[in-house]
Amino acid sequence: MFLPIFGTLALSVTFGNAFTDTSPFFMFSTSELLTSSPRIASASSVQDTITSQLSKCPSDTYIVVTQPGVHAEDYSDRYAAPHLRRKVSGEDDRIRSTMTVTDVLGQVNTEEIVGIVEDKCGAASLRIDASTGSFTIGDDPKPRIINVDFPTLPSASKERALKLKENDVFLSSILDLLPTSKYTVLYTTSPDRGPKSTQHVEPEMYEMDSSFSSSQAHMGIKRDFAAHGKRAENDQNVTLPDAPLFEKYQYFTPGIFMGFIVILPLFLILYVGISAVGSLQVSYAAFDREMGPQMAKKGQ
Repeated sequence: MFLPIFGTLALSVTFGNAFTDTSPFFMFSTSELLTSSPRIASASSVQDTITSQLSKCPSDTYIVVTQPGVHAEDYSDRYAAPHLRRKVSGEDDRIRSTMTVTDVLGQVNTEEIVGIVEDKCGAASLRIDASTGSFTIGDDPKPRIINVDFPTLPSASKERALKLKENDVFLSSILDLLPTSKYTVLYTTSPDRGPKSTQHVEPEMYEMDSSFSSSQAHMGIKRDFAAHGKRAENDQNVTLPDAPLFEKYQYFTPGIFMGFIVILPLFLILYVGISAVGSLQVSYAAFDREMGPQMAKKGQ
C-alpha cells in the first residue's frame, strides 16, 4: 500500500524538476474547434494544431495574449486568474471549445500564427500594451486580430499573484467590449528564466599601483571575491540547453531521498513480521489423540 504512494510522490517530484523550463498554454473559443488538451506537448505540435484550426477562419475576432515569466504553478490557485479559469473550465456557456496544455516545451510562435490568420482570413492586426492600462476597440465588423502584451510578472509572490489577477481582469474587460460574440483567445506564456540566468558576471580586475593606498587595494580584492562568489552561486542554477538529459535535469531530489528513508524502515518492519510468523513451530505430537485412563479402559 505504501509503495505505490511513495512511488507516485517520487514521480511527481521528478517531473516537477524536469519541466521547470516549460509554461502553460490556454485556448478558448466560442466556435467549434477540433482540439485536445495533452498534459505535455511541444510548442511545434501546439502551433500546428492551432494553425490548422484558425486557417478555417472560425471567428470574427482573434485575441493573442502574451504573458512572459510564468509557470503552471502560478495558475494553480483558483483565485489567481478567475476569469481565465472560468473560460477554460467550461463554466461559461458561450465557450464551445477549449484547449489547455500544462507544460509546453518551447515557445509558440505567435507572429507566425498571426501572419497565417491575416493571409487566410484577411484580418487586420491591433496591438494593445497592457502596461498602459488602457485600450481602444472600434466597431469595425471586419475580422481583426488583437495582440495583448502583458509585462513580465514580478518575482515577489504577493506582487506576482496580484499582477496576474490584474492582467486577468484586463483581458476580461477586452472580451466584454468586443463588438462580436464570435471570438477565439490564444493565451501564450513563456517560463520565468530569471533565477536560471546563464549570464556570468565577469570579475573586474584591479592592478596594483603605488598611488593606491592599502585600504583601496583591500577594497578591490573584496570586490573581486564578491564577483567570484556571485558567479559560483549562478553556476549552481545554470540550465545547459545542449547538455544530455541526465545532466540538464535533476532527477534525484531531496524529496525522493526522504521517500527512500521512510520506505527502508517500513520494509524492515515487514521483514521482521514475516520472519516472526515464519518462525512459529508446532510439534507433530500436538495433533495426536490424547490417551488418558478412560481411553485405555475402552481399549481393553
